[in-house]
Amino acid sequence: MGQPLLEVRDLTKYYTSGYIFTKKVLGCEKVTFSVNEGEIFTLVGESGSGKTTVAKLVMRLIKPTSGSIYLDGKDIYLYDQKEYYTKVQAIFQDPFSSFNPRYSVERVFDDVFKFLLKDNNLSMEEKQNLIISTLEKVRLSSEQVFGRFTYELSGGQMQRLLIARALLIKPKLIVADEITSMIDASTRVDVLNELLHLKEREKMAVLFITHDIGQAYYVSDRVAVMWKGKVVEEGPAEKVFFDPVTEYTKTLVKSVPKLHEKWEI
Repeated sequence: MGQPLLEVRDLTKYYTSGYIFTKKVLGCEKVTFSVNEGEIFTLVGESGSGKTTVAKLVMRLIKPTSGSIYLDGKDIYLYDQKEYYTKVQAIFQDPFSSFNPRYSVERVFDDVFKFLLKDNNLSMEEKQNLIISTLEKVRLSSEQVFGRFTYELSGGQMQRLLIARALLIKPKLIVADEITSMIDASTRVDVLNELLHLKEREKMAVLFITHDIGQAYYVSDRVAVMWKGKVVEEGPAEKVFFDPVTEYTKTLVKSVPKLHEKWEI
């Protein structure tokens, strides 16, 4: 483990609901954690616990009510937009709505070169070779996807393409929010294994968001359990899931009777 790459300090977000009689709705409250270089840190909890709110805050899609987020020791709002998104990339929950269906796979990567990559002076051959090598990292071949529109790919292929698009930028942190919930069970383990392989090969940090205790145990180095917008327990995955402290975490663990039977990678 390296030094903290991402630091979240006392992060709070309230939403306002209603038009005439407005009220505050809690998204998350005083959430504090850090993500180290080269580790998978997981936020786990039931739906509505505040996990996705935290993910959106880290991705700068919404602004916090209070608290702060630091990347490499620098407040994330001190980065300009392009610089920040070359350091932090997201893999979204729904691969089917993450791409414009009228875009070819080549167009997806062209946009990355055009809008996000700092070195855009590569020749066509160099770009092609970089795309092919990136696809190979997620076990996709150019023969499988080149010349096809994104809507022609399977859910598993699209999720891998999402990962490849993020990898092309070589970010320091990937935010992966419920990335297996929209794909079939047969490909979920494959996608989770890709995260584990990326951590090992690329030494990349991952903020993994899930409601699935089994997936959290499978991929995580450290875990924070969220409930009603707050972190109620945090620590190494083995400690949290084998020896939970809070009653809420104990209840979550009991809901997965075969949790400790780790899957084969």
